[in-house]
Amino acid sequence: MVKLKHITDEYVEALHSFDLPDEQAKFTALPSKVLEEKKEEYRIVILDDNEPVGFFILHKTERVKQYSDNPNAMLLTALSINHAKQGRGYAKQAMLQLRDFVEYEFPYCDEIVLAVNHRNTPAQRLYEKVGFIDTGKRKNGPIGEQFIMNLLLK
Repeated sequence: MVKLKHITDEYVEALHSFDLPDEQAKFTALPSKVLEEKKEEYRIVILDDNEPVGFFILHKTERVKQYSDNPNAMLLTALSINHAKQGRGYAKQAMLQLRDFVEYEFPYCDEIVLAVNHRNTPAQRLYEKVGFIDTGKRKNGPIGEQFIMNLLLK
């Protein structure tokens, strides 16, 4: 049973051991590189039977304005599944739980936005399967054009 939880100290060691192949790492950030808490950034661990298998960040920072004019939007970044745990549907299960998790943890939020690189077709397909929609907006990222997608919650 996959669950989403705010990161606590008990998960940090496991998250530091996450590994991704280079072709995936260029599209995201390993948890070990972004675990330090920052104001209005929320690190979320994806658990399978209390074992960390994935990770992402939800932002309520000024950075959100680069993706949405909605003052109640949050930005999702750095989604990754540990390479040793890939291919088991964890990312899809986590993203299917995202709506309920955000509505409970961040009741003011009514939109989740993200940017996905145009070359990262597996991520694009995942986001589309769980209800994200291409907004038609584009942004230049560190390694090329990014599609801006959103998920309306209310």
